[in-house]
Amino acid sequence: MDIARYRSGGRGQCVGRPRGPVSAETVKTIAQATLEEPNQKTSEVSTDELRPILADRSAIVFDARPPKEYALSHIPGAVNVSGKSGLPMSQYVPDAGEIIHTLGFSKASSIVLYCSGPFCGRSKRLSEELLAAGFTNLRRYQLGIPVWRALGGATQIELEAVAYVHGMDRSAVFIDARDSEQFQETTLPRAVNVPASGLERGKDVGDVRRAKDDGRLPKEDHNTRVIVFGRDGAQARVVAEAVIGEAFHNVAFYGGTFESLRLRVK
Repeated sequence: MDIARYRSGGRGQCVGRPRGPVSAETVKTIAQATLEEPNQKTSEVSTDELRPILADRSAIVFDARPPKEYALSHIPGAVNVSGKSGLPMSQYVPDAGEIIHTLGFSKASSIVLYCSGPFCGRSKRLSEELLAAGFTNLRRYQLGIPVWRALGGATQIELEAVAYVHGMDRSAVFIDARDSEQFQETTLPRAVNVPASGLERGKDVGDVRRAKDDGRLPKEDHNTRVIVFGRDGAQARVVAEAVIGEAFHNVAFYGGTFESLRLRVK
């Protein structure tokens, strides 16, 4: 079994095998890993632990990055608040007061924080401010959104961010997940069609495989930004997850309706 365990001694590098005897309790897959930095005031959750938290909403997940970064790509279900004023961007931290207001002043609420990965300090700074404000049930997903993506997690993009990317990034691929008849009737400029109805279970099958072969999906650069939209967010997410399953990791789906998107993106 592969061991992927971050340790503090080498700026969070992945260590192939822990020192000393290896027991069943110390062996971890990458999805079970946490950063495990010393002397932290809050505990961490792994990717495997975060997934059911999001599914059953057993905690409120806060994205500690700036609102524009959140809008471009965030973990579905995560909440974002504006930043604390008067700080340089290098010391950015969300406004703890807004979080207190969002939670209805319940300082016993279960909270998970994340930001931009192992070297990002935003969720740490926010956790310290929330602890100082009296919150008692805080954890961090310190591996953050880069590892979430790398392990096949879908991300979500907001309406204004779709419009921004469409206007500014000519290399981005926009995928319409609706049926071909709807796509032919109307779609976004530059969009290609990978209908959800053409998906099949597994890798290198169905319309996603054909899209890799015929150029609807980028053939030579799996880092290309891919944005998926559909009839609604559920349809878009299904196709986004299928594309992620083909080793594309810069993929986000739009959670709203096609009609709301069509009115905004020209």
